[in-house]
Amino acid sequence: MSVSWFIARRYLVARRRQALISLISAVSILGVGVGVMALVIALALMTGVQGELRDRIVGASAHLYVYSRMGPFGDFEEERKRVEGPEVTGLAPAVFGYALIRAGTHDEFVQLKGIDPRYEPAVTDINRAVASGSIEALVDRPADARDGIMLGADLAQKLGVGLGDTVEILTSEPTSTVYGLMPRRRVFDIIGTFRFNFYEFDQSYAFVSLATAEDLLGVDGPQMIQVRLKDLDRARAVRDALQEKLGSRYQVQDWAETNAPLYSALWLEKVAISLTIGLIVMVAALNIVGSLVLLVMEKSRDIAILRTMGATSRVIRRIFVLQGIAIGLIGTTGGTIGGLIVCWVAEKYRLVKLPEDVYQIPYLPFHVLPLDVAIVVVSAILVCFLATIYPSRQAGRLDPAEALRHQ
Repeated sequence: MSVSWFIARRYLVARRRQALISLISAVSILGVGVGVMALVIALALMTGVQGELRDRIVGASAHLYVYSRMGPFGDFEEERKRVEGPEVTGLAPAVFGYALIRAGTHDEFVQLKGIDPRYEPAVTDINRAVASGSIEALVDRPADARDGIMLGADLAQKLGVGLGDTVEILTSEPTSTVYGLMPRRRVFDIIGTFRFNFYEFDQSYAFVSLATAEDLLGVDGPQMIQVRLKDLDRARAVRDALQEKLGSRYQVQDWAETNAPLYSALWLEKVAISLTIGLIVMVAALNIVGSLVLLVMEKSRDIAILRTMGATSRVIRRIFVLQGIAIGLIGTTGGTIGGLIVCWVAEKYRLVKLPEDVYQIPYLPFHVLPLDVAIVVVSAILVCFLATIYPSRQAGRLDPAEALRHQ
């Protein structure tokens, strides 16, 4: 054990008659620990919310969307050859539009999506999301049967309907009747419900066959091609490459671009919370400065004696630097362990429930990233080290003769 560390350890654990110094050191350790624990929990919380929303979004929608600036796609099989590539795992045509759905006396606005059951499972998790019925029934209908429709589970609950019931769909696309132009309307049999566990989809989406959607919405073919990728994290790079490959006649969007407002808000919240809670660590660092300055004043005679015995200024500075780093290490270790335990318990038992219609998720998830923990630990120790510079330099500059004059 070096002399500097031996003395620093003795100062850190003061004797009974110097209990105040020991108490201040304990408060400094507690401050660092609380700050680090709060940062670990906050980062895990924001990462968990982002990850949970991302998983739910990409489970219910595709990774990329390809649109034609020239209008609906004519031949899907021909167009898919242009979009296919080594990083693409699935392609599916789709039609989107808005409609009014009516069941008895209940009316709701709905986002109508026309899908092809042969291709849709390759780009979304529709098979996993089916709560009742099957998507094949959208096209596999008896000759004399009505067209089928699948509703989000929450939407079906609001309308008070279930499997086998009928609903009426009205779209803004006009059609000629003996009374003049009227909205297009059609009665559908409910052939299934789905639940993606993403409130926006479960309470406002309905699926019909591609041909039925084209007829209701007045389009001549698929409006978009949905794309599923091998690696979700490469969506932006693949989007840029595909846009360059297809040219200006096409527009390519990725899932993050279509949900940009939500992700921008979450990123800003994560940064704001991290900076705000980071102030706790800064306050703890000021506690370290205060405790070391007090210790230098209390131990001025000891420092003077060490200097007269041959200790250099560097040795004296090292004593107080080591003490500050020890406070930082103990506090950071305890805070990190405490934060990880809180995150594990909160995630395992789903302690924080949320109203799903407001926040899109039923509870607050806590996902700990090793990189986030490493950044917090390194930052906290660095701040604690910086807090030791001023007190240690003051101790190294102490004049032995001046310190012993009134002893």
